[in-house]
Amino acid sequence: MLNINQLKNLLFIFVSILLLSSCSASKARREKTLFNSPSDYVTDTIKRVYVVNDQGLGDIYYKIKVNDLIAVKNKQNKEFLANISNTVNTAETNVVTYPVENDGTVNLPAVGKVVIAGLTRKEATAKLQQILEKDQLSKPIIEVTIVNVKVTLLGEFNTQGNFLLERDNTSLVEIIGQAGGIKTETADPKTLKIIRGDRSNPEIIYVNLNDINSLASKKLILQNNDIIVIQSTKNLAVTQKLQNFNNVIQPLLVIINLGVLIFSFTR
Repeated sequence: MLNINQLKNLLFIFVSILLLSSCSASKARREKTLFNSPSDYVTDTIKRVYVVNDQGLGDIYYKIKVNDLIAVKNKQNKEFLANISNTVNTAETNVVTYPVENDGTVNLPAVGKVVIAGLTRKEATAKLQQILEKDQLSKPIIEVTIVNVKVTLLGEFNTQGNFLLERDNTSLVEIIGQAGGIKTETADPKTLKIIRGDRSNPEIIYVNLNDINSLASKKLILQNNDIIVIQSTKNLAVTQKLQNFNNVIQPLLVIINLGVLIFSFTR
């Protein structure tokens, strides 16, 4: 038979577990939040765009580097320049790629080695067109893509993952569009941030998507290896926390009710 002291002990255990579950739910919420920064407090008051550790505009036009992967297409003859084994999936499937070697050259079939390291996409395109026009083709139409230049979308987007920057001056809105937009029911449009540059001391760009004037900022022209994160709404966080709390408390209530019932019948 349960006496009053045993019932008190049972209640004490119940309260202790309850407190621990509350701490666990709070910890789980913090862990779920992506890439926390001490400056994230600004998301509650940000009007348009706010930059922490501003690194300037940087190179808007990406310059080709050693180990980049280059896709080269001749729009007049799709078979030309297409006899190499490396392939990668972009917006088009099975795009043929060519690595930029340590000496800054790319080795193209029917062309040979061409130095392109340090050139922008546009400059590399013009150089290849000039070579091909001089040696083999009449007014070739060449398209150069750097297939490893990408950004990463995480959080409350309809599609998460890596997205290639297939064109220069790709904007934040264009990439969000490729991802199918944000989850309107769960995403907080004031919490979008872009993490850019040195990962040990990154530039952080906060964007309020509620204000259309935010889109005019040149900071929203995306750069290679940008990480774009958008968090869930506070209401969703509270709902999830309450759900986690409810999942813990329901079994405990059953145990307490059973204990009280046993105590009542055995007094």
